[in-house]
Amino acid sequence: MQRVDIVEIVSEHVVLKKRGKDFIGLCPFHQEKSPSFSVSPQKQLYYCFGCGAGGNGIKFLMELGKQSFGEVVFDLARRYQIPLKTLDPQQRQELQKQISIKEQLYEILAVATSFYQHALQQTQGKIAADYLSQKRHLLEETIQEFQLGYAPPGWETLYRYLVEQKRYPVTLVEQAGLIKPRQNGNGYYDQFRERLMIPIQDVQGRIIGFGSRTLGNDEPKYLNSPETPLFDKSKTLFALNKARQTMIKEDRAIVVEGYFDVMALHEQGIKNVVASLGTAFSQAQLKQLLRYTQSKQVIFNFDADRAGKQATQRAIAELSALVYSGQVNLKILNLPQGKDADEFLKSSSNAVSFYRELVEKSPLWLDWQIQQLLEENDLKKADQFQRVGQGMVKLLQKLEDNNQRTHYIRHCGEILAQGDSRMIPLQVNSLMGQLKKPQSTSSKTTIQTAITHSERNLLEEAEELLLLIYLYCPQHRNEILQLLEEKDIIFSLSHHRLLWQAIDRLSLEASADLSQLQNGLLSDPETRNLFDRFFHVNEKRQEDLFRAQVRIPEAIAALERVSWEKYRRHCLQQWQSINPQEQPELYQYYSQEFYRAGEQIKKLDEVRINPAENVS
Repeated sequence: MQRVDIVEIVSEHVVLKKRGKDFIGLCPFHQEKSPSFSVSPQKQLYYCFGCGAGGNGIKFLMELGKQSFGEVVFDLARRYQIPLKTLDPQQRQELQKQISIKEQLYEILAVATSFYQHALQQTQGKIAADYLSQKRHLLEETIQEFQLGYAPPGWETLYRYLVEQKRYPVTLVEQAGLIKPRQNGNGYYDQFRERLMIPIQDVQGRIIGFGSRTLGNDEPKYLNSPETPLFDKSKTLFALNKARQTMIKEDRAIVVEGYFDVMALHEQGIKNVVASLGTAFSQAQLKQLLRYTQSKQVIFNFDADRAGKQATQRAIAELSALVYSGQVNLKILNLPQGKDADEFLKSSSNAVSFYRELVEKSPLWLDWQIQQLLEENDLKKADQFQRVGQGMVKLLQKLEDNNQRTHYIRHCGEILAQGDSRMIPLQVNSLMGQLKKPQSTSSKTTIQTAITHSERNLLEEAEELLLLIYLYCPQHRNEILQLLEEKDIIFSLSHHRLLWQAIDRLSLEASADLSQLQNGLLSDPETRNLFDRFFHVNEKRQEDLFRAQVRIPEAIAALERVSWEKYRRHCLQQWQSINPQEQPELYQYYSQEFYRAGEQIKKLDEVRINPAENVS
């Protein structure tokens, strides 16, 4: 697993900022305002100083997704194409099969791209070629760079080429999203027909799907590939592979709405630009961008018409957790006269330099939202004045940084004073009176991360039991090590971690080592009380050691139970905080996860209550 970089893994889920040799961010396992979550690329470990969560990349993914050790290793191996000796032969065979399938899908999509490119150059592709050169005014170099093509008319044109001529398995061509089965079950037909084809690539530059545009009056105007083993449009950004180096160089990412906006800007040398794929901009997409900008500066340049502004508002709402906490330096660029980027660049001879100037002057997201309130209302009218004030309070209420809140309270007070300096203090006081103090997250953190008294007792009992069995039952040491690794469990209580580290340093192999361990730990007055019971075993513990085969799975289940309880509280907290009308999918997700965690806890309780039934 040496190819797996923990920074790359964590940055898909946490916005990381470099600090010295390490990276820091807000912990994904508990709510906090100040980052206490640290990732060390040198050690390939993460640790949260707030809640104590820590481990390697595999542990991170297990905790975050509540997956088993095998599931995470399997997914990582498939993603990084790593041969795994840790998997059993059956799992290894399944992994190789899936990797092989993905490689074949990449090949099929690459061949389809060449097919579409060839069709664009033929007589039948003239309609698409004219559209690109005459309507979009794209240069031939740009058409080649983005590998644009044409899907010819006919229901089975691509099907015949790939399946009958190239002899690719029809099931794989279907998995690639290029053909669909007929409803009557008799054969297949092409997914794309009489359309301009726009290949979509992953960060490595491999074709993973297609966007397409109709050249007639067919609906929908734009059609993407369906979701496939390679393509998930909510996690993909068009042209990221071409834009990322410029993003790093300029320390800024620009997001536009359309494929042709991207191509037009890249053609003019503005290459730090990507596009979402017709979906609401997601946190997963944003976190991809933030890997390539140290300052975390992202500019949304959506269309300036009503629909574009609504899309911007939806994107800000979707990313609110990152935006309001300051994890992203989000700015908004609306071009004059409601133009999109492609139209704007063609509007005048100096449009490119003007665009660069507008990028530099683009306002912060909150300034833009305040401006939208002012554009939609007239402060001279009492009801609309009240609406603006209420809108400002709603925006300011969510700001977590006190200095930022103070700045914008003053700014909004000046706006509401409408040029009368005497009214500024009154408006500022009015805003401050309406603003409640930002909700403290300390109570939420307690709910989510602090273990209960009963859970601490459970941890104390289970961890102590495992350590005792490991010390006194050498025949079970490999079993315990294997379970700890498989479940990716680390000792949560500090004194148990200290003992485990001491055991690990000695690499116990004989009773002599146990004496050495005892002398080292009990000689220190500060640690003697903590560890004395491990070397003077009482009658109850002797019975536990005698029944070690039963007690081991019981203890492991107890440790897993505490972890699932923590996750269950997290899901409940998230579920209760979500408005089901505004975010129905997220509301349902946390509801289902809360139920799933409860089911897992029931299963673990069965192991704990009836351990003998679960041991062969």
